[in-house]
Amino acid sequence: MAAENEAHSVFFISDGTGITAETLGNTLLTQFPEQRFVRATIPFVNSVDYARSVVRHIDSLSVTQPTPLVFSTVVSDEIRAELLKSKALVIDLLGEHTHKLEQTLHANASHSPGRAHGQGDLERYNTRMHAVEFAIEHDDGQSLRALDRADVILIAPSRCGKTPTTMYLALQHGVFVANYPLIHEDFLTQDLPAPLTGLTGKCFGLLSNPQRLSEIRSQRRPNSKYASIEQCRFELRNAEEMYLRYEIPFVNSANKSIEEMSSVILHSMSLKK
Repeated sequence: MAAENEAHSVFFISDGTGITAETLGNTLLTQFPEQRFVRATIPFVNSVDYARSVVRHIDSLSVTQPTPLVFSTVVSDEIRAELLKSKALVIDLLGEHTHKLEQTLHANASHSPGRAHGQGDLERYNTRMHAVEFAIEHDDGQSLRALDRADVILIAPSRCGKTPTTMYLALQHGVFVANYPLIHEDFLTQDLPAPLTGLTGKCFGLLSNPQRLSEIRSQRRPNSKYASIEQCRFELRNAEEMYLRYEIPFVNSANKSIEEMSSVILHSMSLKK
């Protein structure tokens, strides 16, 4: 019998990449912050036989663990039917809603897998790919070429979440994002870095809290000045003063997910992609 405080196994199952199942499922799980979850993604479940083997694996866990949770974005009726036979709690993220849409639109859904991340909207797909290329080139101030093409320039002290937020905005929203690190000399003068002169209106700042930043930096450089709580306090304090001086909007990344931060950035910068 499972212990009451034992972690729940969570499976994100899809006939495509699983990105949509992960995004929607994790959004629901954030409403239960006291619970512990062990997550796994099972993509490309595109046959009934494969679905049966997945169900057998999940059901085997339910013997000794708390009830597993399954978030599914499978569109095939036959495969969905197999998943619903599981002893897990299966949350079908598409099925019921697709049926309601069919009734309202008086049309049948295509039931074609993988369309959420395919090339159904070729223009949007190409925009996202170009945005990713731009993000990679302009990560951490590596390139200043065509910096004025950026929709937004994320600035922050090291390890405040610039790169993952940049990549999420590019891949999920097609936003052209550059990110630029604030270094020790910037904190001494509190002047915006010279390459960003004239681009203040595109800048958005990230912060953290000293304890959290120190923990993250310690994983990279333990027992260093870079990771010390004093250095983290110094950099964060001066970064915030810089943002206020130049009227740059900012958000604290310490207790926010990438999705939440991205939403704040899109809204603050009036970016709708």
